[in-house]
Amino acid sequence: MSLYGHLQERRPDEKPVTISTLARMRAESVPIACITAYDASFGNLVDIAGVDVVLVGDSLGMAIQGHSTTVPVSMDAMVYHARCVSRGLQRPLLIADMPFASYALPEMAFNNAARLMQEGGAQMVKLEGGMVQVRTVEFLSTRDIPVCAHIGLTPQSVHKLGGFKVQGRETGAAERMVDEAKALEEAGADIVLLECVPSDVGAAVRAAVDVPVIGIGAGPKVDGQILVLYDIIGLTSGRKPRFVRDYSVETQNPLQAVQAYVASVKDGSYPAPEHCFS
Repeated sequence: MSLYGHLQERRPDEKPVTISTLARMRAESVPIACITAYDASFGNLVDIAGVDVVLVGDSLGMAIQGHSTTVPVSMDAMVYHARCVSRGLQRPLLIADMPFASYALPEMAFNNAARLMQEGGAQMVKLEGGMVQVRTVEFLSTRDIPVCAHIGLTPQSVHKLGGFKVQGRETGAAERMVDEAKALEEAGADIVLLECVPSDVGAAVRAAVDVPVIGIGAGPKVDGQILVLYDIIGLTSGRKPRFVRDYSVETQNPLQAVQAYVASVKDGSYPAPEHCFS
């Protein structure tokens, strides 16, 4: 048997996760477990662990490339890592991030999204921003490109925001976020990803739209959760965000850590109150 034989297990009886699968999970109140991955080996591992959605995030700029933000990540890097991860997946839906400055105009966004799908194997693309992205989301969705809209804390805007800060606490901010989510859904977004907001904002956004809402630091009242793989398996050094849970401290290997994460999302024990913002 190959040294990595346990990572090559396949389950031909399991159907791939699609947009329709996620819509049904939301309708049936089945929590959606999402995670990032950046290469084929970890893609295979998280697949085996039972993850529903895999995101090739531009967080690879920090986790893989050693940058302090996601801003330096290039389109070529995203295509490369998406292609690697896609080779390791069978069941999960694969989403790839549109990197900084790759979707400033709708036509540019279309060309780059097409690259992520044709060259990278992505089944959906994710882009950051609220009302400013409505026209782009509509342009993509009407041309058969599935879109995940990312609002709340948008890491590509770190220099404009003045750092990685909780969003939605200021007067009127929660209402604006709800309006953004509704506008993006109407434009054709298939998923809304909500990052680093108070739990009540997460609940309000989820109640305002019909598409699945995936949270990262958005509280328990959303349709699913996503974390960075390296945070889950204990590879991230330094100060970690409040919403991070390191599953390596209670398991024996990365596969068990990801399985524990998936189980905790499914049974609702993650996120716990200590992982949430108020």
